[in-house]
Amino acid sequence: MKKILAFIIAFSFLVFPLKVKAISTSAKAAILINGDTGEVIYSQNANERLPMASTTKIMTALLLCEHGELDREITVSAEMLKVEGSSMGLLAGDRVTLRGLLYGMMLPSGNDAANVTAYTLGKTVDGFVKMMNDKALQLGLKNTHFETPSGLDGDEHYTSAADLATLARVAMQNKDFYEAASSPSVVLEYGNPPYRRSLSNHNRLLKTFEGAVGVKTGFTKKSGRCLVSAAKRDGKYVIAVTLSSPDDWADHKALLEYGFNQTKVLEMVPNRKSFSIPVINSNEFFEAYIEPLRVGVSGEEKITAEIFLPKFLYAPIKKGEQIGKVVYKMNGNALLEAPIVSNRNINRANQKSSFLNSVLKNAGYIFLNLWEK
Repeated sequence: MKKILAFIIAFSFLVFPLKVKAISTSAKAAILINGDTGEVIYSQNANERLPMASTTKIMTALLLCEHGELDREITVSAEMLKVEGSSMGLLAGDRVTLRGLLYGMMLPSGNDAANVTAYTLGKTVDGFVKMMNDKALQLGLKNTHFETPSGLDGDEHYTSAADLATLARVAMQNKDFYEAASSPSVVLEYGNPPYRRSLSNHNRLLKTFEGAVGVKTGFTKKSGRCLVSAAKRDGKYVIAVTLSSPDDWADHKALLEYGFNQTKVLEMVPNRKSFSIPVINSNEFFEAYIEPLRVGVSGEEKITAEIFLPKFLYAPIKKGEQIGKVVYKMNGNALLEAPIVSNRNINRANQKSSFLNSVLKNAGYIFLNLWEK
C-alpha cells in the first residue's frame, strides 16, 4: 500500500452580508441555501412536514441517474402506466430510453415516466418507494417519507423545505440530473416505433430569470403550488424551496436575488501551491499543483484543504492520470473533493543506468519513508 502524505491548509474568512431589504414569501414553508456550501441563508417553517407534489420526482430522477445505463432502451407495459395525472405521452408497447424517462419526468413532469422508472428499477412501485425512503435515510432527510414515485398525494407522503433543499443540492451534483433539470426543452425519440417529439420544461424561471438552472415544479390540490429552483450568477450558486406558495414564481425570483446579494465569492489560494514528488524509474520529479478554490460564502466560514498525495510514484505516468486529491471542508464538514491529475506524461527510463540514477537520486527520500513505516 502506498504511503500517503496529508497536508492540511486552513483558510478563515469573516464575510459580512450586504445590507438588503428583509424578505418574506407567500408560502407555508420556505428555505434558501447556498448551493456550494449548503449554508442556510433564509428559513421559514423549513422543518414543517408538508406534501410536496411533483417535486417528489427529484428523488425519482436522482435514483434513475445513479442507476446509470441511461441510454438503455426498455419497452413500456400497460401495468407500468396505471397512474393518473401529467404525462409525457407514453403508451403500452412504446420503446423509450431511461434518459427519455429522465427528461419526461423533469420537463413535462410525467407521472407515467416516474411510474415506468419505478417498475424498471424497483420491479414494483412498492419496491421502488422503499429505494426512495432508503435514500432519504442515507441523506439524513429526517422529515421526509415517500409513498409514490410521482408525487401523487398520500397520507404519509411528505417532506420539509429543508429536506427538499438538501435533496436538490445533492441531485444537482449529478451531471445527468443537472443537464435535464436545466433544459428548457428537449427533442426525444420514443414510441412504437420511436419517433421525434418535443418536450418543454414547466419551470418558467429557466426563461424568465437570469442564471436559472433548475429544478422542479409541483402541484396538487392538497399540496398547493410547490417549487424548487436553483440559479447561478457571477460565481454564486443558490437554491430555493417553497411549499404551498400561491405566488411561487415571484417568491422564487425574490429569494434567488436575495441569495445572490447575501453571497460573496472568494478565491482561496493555499500558502503552498505545489509539491514535488519523486518518480521511481525516471530521472524526473512529479510536480503537483493545487488550483485555487472559488466558492460563494454567506457568513463566517472556516475552510480547510486536506491534500492527499503519495510520497513517491512509479513511471510511467500518463497525462490526465489522477495522482491524488484535495478534500475541502467547511467548518469541519465535507464541502467538495477535487482530483489532482498529471499535466504531462512521465516516461519510464529506458536504460538500467537511468534507473539506477533515479533510485540513487531518491534513495534518501525513500529510505525515510520506509523508516517511518
